[in-house]
Amino acid sequence: MATKKELIQEFQKNPDRYWKVKLFDELGFKRRQCKNCGKFFWSLKDQDTCNDSTCRSYDFIGNPPTKKPLDIFQTWKKIQKFFEDNGHTALNRYPTVCRWYPLYFTIAGIVNFYRVDEEGNLDWEVPANPSILVQPCLRFNDIPNVGLNSKSFTCFGMIQQTSFFNGKQGYWKDKCIELDFNLLTKVFGIKPEEINFIEDAWIGYGAFGSSLEYHVQGIELGNAVFTEFAGNLENYREMKEKVIDMGAGWERFTWITQGTPTSYDAVFGPVLEKIKKACGIKYDKKFFLKYAKISGKVNLDEYADLKVVLEKIASQLGISGEELKKNIEPLQALYSIADHTRALVFAIADGGLPSNVAGGYNLRVILRRALSFIDKFNWNLKIEDVADWHINYLKKMFPELEERRKEIEEVLQAEINKYKNTKERVNRIIQSFSGRKLSEEELITLYDSEGVTPEQLGIEVESDFYSKVTERHMVEKKEEEKILLDVSDLPKTKILYYDDVLKFKAKVLKVSGNFVVLDQTAFYPTSGGQEHDTGHIAGLRVVDVFKLHSVIVHQLESCNLKEGQFVDCEVDKKRREILKRHHDAIHIISGAARKILGFHVHQHGAEKTEEKARIDITHFESLSEEEEEKIENLANKIVEKGLPIKKYVMKRGEAERKYGFGIYAGGYIPSKVLRIVEIPGFDVEACGGLHGNNTKDVGFIKILKTKRIADGLVRIEIKAGEVALEYMKEKEKILKEVAEKLGVKEEKVPEAVKKLFEDWKQKRKQLKKMGRKE
Repeated sequence: MATKKELIQEFQKNPDRYWKVKLFDELGFKRRQCKNCGKFFWSLKDQDTCNDSTCRSYDFIGNPPTKKPLDIFQTWKKIQKFFEDNGHTALNRYPTVCRWYPLYFTIAGIVNFYRVDEEGNLDWEVPANPSILVQPCLRFNDIPNVGLNSKSFTCFGMIQQTSFFNGKQGYWKDKCIELDFNLLTKVFGIKPEEINFIEDAWIGYGAFGSSLEYHVQGIELGNAVFTEFAGNLENYREMKEKVIDMGAGWERFTWITQGTPTSYDAVFGPVLEKIKKACGIKYDKKFFLKYAKISGKVNLDEYADLKVVLEKIASQLGISGEELKKNIEPLQALYSIADHTRALVFAIADGGLPSNVAGGYNLRVILRRALSFIDKFNWNLKIEDVADWHINYLKKMFPELEERRKEIEEVLQAEINKYKNTKERVNRIIQSFSGRKLSEEELITLYDSEGVTPEQLGIEVESDFYSKVTERHMVEKKEEEKILLDVSDLPKTKILYYDDVLKFKAKVLKVSGNFVVLDQTAFYPTSGGQEHDTGHIAGLRVVDVFKLHSVIVHQLESCNLKEGQFVDCEVDKKRREILKRHHDAIHIISGAARKILGFHVHQHGAEKTEEKARIDITHFESLSEEEEEKIENLANKIVEKGLPIKKYVMKRGEAERKYGFGIYAGGYIPSKVLRIVEIPGFDVEACGGLHGNNTKDVGFIKILKTKRIADGLVRIEIKAGEVALEYMKEKEKILKEVAEKLGVKEEKVPEAVKKLFEDWKQKRKQLKKMGRKE
């Protein structure tokens, strides 16, 4: 098996094993095959085609099959109460910016529980079992469909029903489908004969299984995944603890209760009305209602060419594809603006930042797409206002959006200004291509390098252009580990460096050239941006230390050691202390930057060496001198306060619940147990580096310089302790020498240098004049 299609075919050899549940026998659901799409499905009534939107119109539009219309908040309350009454714990949402797993964003509710173990395999972290929550998710592979098919979003709420089943705790397929069926019929009042369960499969990150999608009158409301195999399709095993992963559409449940032309009309509430009013948009409501009912057939995942899809739909409506496009484009733009702005509100509130780096790239794409729509239709609409309207509407359920309102506005305003500045470059770019038609690859490169959209250049692109752009920036990439020697036969190295050991004895387990592995070590390996310790093993100089999985390897300048030999070892104390101070200082600077600049500040990278240290932070503009000064002053106040630097070893779940996901400031950590470093009331991070015990031991912290190393990334370089004092002494020495040469007091040097510069400019002008006379 290599593909999802082949996996489904394999499962279909035994459909009762993978899809049949007790409810089907009890109520008389029969297995059928759709004559249109070929999928197998289970239904009570005899039907030739399934309820998928590609095979059936949205028949609920104008005629909802539920008891009464509900808004998004009422919908969630009903779902929450049902599951709580049935033994589930309702959880709070997780951030939309994913810091606990190697994804940039939370793309599904089940991702909340994904973790990575020490061997790099999928692991789970479950706060309650079974559980229910509504999780705002961000996905950027569906951008072209937003506004076109009435149901697609870049930001959507997933109703996440989860159960971990080991035979004793949790539940499995029968109970899951029974619960979901009762939710549809007893809570929402949908008639049983209106429900189809369509056979499908799901392949995730390191696990997979069969699934049953439930569809009503053309809309898929949920998908119950039965995750029971760990690994990939070529190499897998049955899991001891199986997982029910049911994801349902919060927006879709709300939509089906209202029967509005689109899901956007149902879920955006007063926000959409305000956008329509601001844009003064007018459209043929009767015509759009006809289009909306069959818009589910618009799926650019299946059809690469939008024109082909629109022509098919247009023929059903009795008009041309071009006429259809003209009619629906303004509404597609309007719905896209509402969706994209809501996505930005959640992402920025959770610490995301539009940029051309990592996941921020995707946020910039949707913001600029929204702005391009406003420009195209010349609408009197501000994205900042739309963000405000979303916050006002959602804050009663998500109060954290209100708390971050000011920061959301600042980030959006900075991005909008950047977008406006690109307009000034558009004419220059157009001229540089001398009327030549640009290829798609050139347009993507142009967007990457200049931030200029095809719309700004007046170029019409294929509908999947932005999907291709965002595909390049979807998953966090980890650098591949360089394997210098085989350590697979060696036990885990016993670690001594957390106990501040500098001298120790050890047994040599392996020697390969100048590489040595000991049974225990106090030498810290390069990790988390902190450089390795140096020192001596049996009098031989240690020049590098690194980790391969759970084994620590020492590189010596030269080596004559033998395996089995016992050796005396000593760590260079001076270097160790400097590195510790620099690491402490980076944590302090990180906390200070977040407090001065805002919640969106997160560590993107760091380095701590003997000479200096640096931290790369996420921020939307270069730091001003005033901001640098404020960060430095706050950092040194923390030093002066003499706050304790506490270190704890905690279970991963316990640490997340106590401190939140901000502990992953430097990225996710593949471990069930975390080492937490906390400066109480100021900063807390999961960190495997070496630290002191008190902030006063760090000494003076000096910011050397800051610079914008990429759009959305600022580098702060520092020195701390003795290294900083030596640096200041050297600066003072230079200042004295300059003062002596200028013949002024030190405090008068800036004034004297300025005068000298002005004199030089004046004489330069005079020389130029004399040259012209000659």
